[in-house]
Amino acid sequence: MTTREHSLRELQYKLQSRGYDEHTIDCVLQGLSKSGLQSDDRFAECFIASRVNKGSGPVRIRAELRERGIDETLIQAHLEGCSDLWPELLQQVHDAKYGQHRAKDRKELAKRARFLEYRGFPGELIRDLLFD
Repeated sequence: MTTREHSLRELQYKLQSRGYDEHTIDCVLQGLSKSGLQSDDRFAECFIASRVNKGSGPVRIRAELRERGIDETLIQAHLEGCSDLWPELLQQVHDAKYGQHRAKDRKELAKRARFLEYRGFPGELIRDLLFD
């Protein structure tokens, strides 16, 4: 059986969907946090590593972490630790999809830029890669 880390918000939603009352949910979640079984810090670290391995960029990862209820300061701290990874990851994602060949025209450049933007890379990194 494979398990993964869960954010506090994810666990809260799961318990609510199973019909538990708010007081019980709060007690359970506080107990999990105090005992170290649940940690948003650990969740963010694992989540980022997972998404980097899948080729997602920082913009997309940040949005997904926000959806899962992770605090912005925690997100920022973990993403800053990965800042040197993004250009290399961007190159890998680009080359895996399009190879090392340069785009032939503007239409192709726009298509590549949209793909890389969808994957969550910031515009400035995309411009540096495609227009250098």
